[in-house]
Amino acid sequence: GGKRSGDKGFFIEPTVFSGVGDDMKIAREEIFGPVQSILKFSTVEEAVKRANNTNYGLAAGIITKDINKALMFSQTVQAGSVWINCYDHTLAQTPFGGFKQSGHGRELGPEGVKEYLEVKTVTIALDQKNS
Repeated sequence: GGKRSGDKGFFIEPTVFSGVGDDMKIAREEIFGPVQSILKFSTVEEAVKRANNTNYGLAAGIITKDINKALMFSQTVQAGSVWINCYDHTLAQTPFGGFKQSGHGRELGPEGVKEYLEVKTVTIALDQKNS
């Protein structure tokens, strides 16, 4: 992969980057497209610490048989969506959106609808009649 796809726009073939370091641009910025970066880690705690040390937090995922490890990951990683033993699985009723600089607000679910609502409070003082 990595070759230009077509002659218009900025499209590339599906690409895998290995040997990616935390200081590399590809690891520090959000990239959308058919791209996978491979970063090695020794412990889940290390992976979470490194993932949280970015300006972004759209989504994260973990593949594991250890439910305690999965729950710890989901509670500590700073991401708007966390997938366990799957990835990019969204439903219309589940909110989707990121943390930090990965977006404002949420799409889908009741939280997504709230983005289109404007709350207003109206208070009226009325003369009180004693009956």
